[in-house]
Amino acid sequence: MGKPSAGKLLKFFKQEELRGLIEAARSLKTIPQSELDRIVSEFENEFAEGAGLLDSGDTMNNILSETLTPEEVDAIMVGEKKVDDAPKETFWPQLEKLPAERVAEVLEREHPQTVALVLSTIAAPASAAIMVKLPKSVRGEVVKRMMSLGKVTDHARELVENKLRAKLTDESSVRDNSAGQMRVAGVLNELDKSLLDDVMEDMVAAGTPDLEGLKSKLFAFEDLVLLSQAARVTLFDNIQTETVTVALRGAEAALTEAVLSAIGARSRRMIESELKDAAGNVPADEISAARRSIASTAIRLSSEGALVLPGQADGEEAAANAA
Repeated sequence: MGKPSAGKLLKFFKQEELRGLIEAARSLKTIPQSELDRIVSEFENEFAEGAGLLDSGDTMNNILSETLTPEEVDAIMVGEKKVDDAPKETFWPQLEKLPAERVAEVLEREHPQTVALVLSTIAAPASAAIMVKLPKSVRGEVVKRMMSLGKVTDHARELVENKLRAKLTDESSVRDNSAGQMRVAGVLNELDKSLLDDVMEDMVAAGTPDLEGLKSKLFAFEDLVLLSQAARVTLFDNIQTETVTVALRGAEAALTEAVLSAIGARSRRMIESELKDAAGNVPADEISAARRSIASTAIRLSSEGALVLPGQADGEEAAANAA
């Protein structure tokens, strides 16, 4: 629906609802255009029809019994049971397809007996690839236990399988959360400063992971002075002059100069002339919307690699120093 409309709608949500939206946005994957069109169409239909009827098993049974013969109903139910009972791929073949380095990183924190069970269960090529990635201090103990490993009950094997599946899933989500962070940063950027502070405090209390990574992607209009000159030029090449003019209404002198110095001479003269016009009073909500639009554009360009936000620059410098 677009950032301006979404920002207006967000004001009608309660804080707990906003937290739910933010958590959902962090885990949201890329949606194909065809699927997005279907979702929008479905929403439009439900919005036009209202709440409608609630689904229930009894209602569905009545519909089936009134429209189908008993034989047709039995055929449907048998087909459904066959689908449910279809064998599913176990975890171990999936584990064999994962990078050996990644599996080894998880296994080296487990008990050697658990590692021995895993390497004895999966195919020999995958087991060997993982074994050579384990620390030498762990490798010898694991091989010793593999040689003496007896029969393992299905229950014990299932416990290990579930534990590893959960750990590998958690690590995968942590490794692939950059897109979710950018979406959350875009949502938070639409909030007023006071509400943003409240939501951030709630996220800290909830133990939201990698908050520092999220903070490095947050960007406010006032942070423009922290951008490099090259980054500001790149940013304002993507902003309309009218938006810049509105956003600079009531801005501090240093911030105004930082913006105008990144704009061409002709556009700068036009903006300065408009700002001197006292008759051009602009509502506060329009100024806020223009500033949020500029900040959102900065975040988008950062996600595309066109510029580096101040928090990201600090993180890259720290990483370089650590290296």
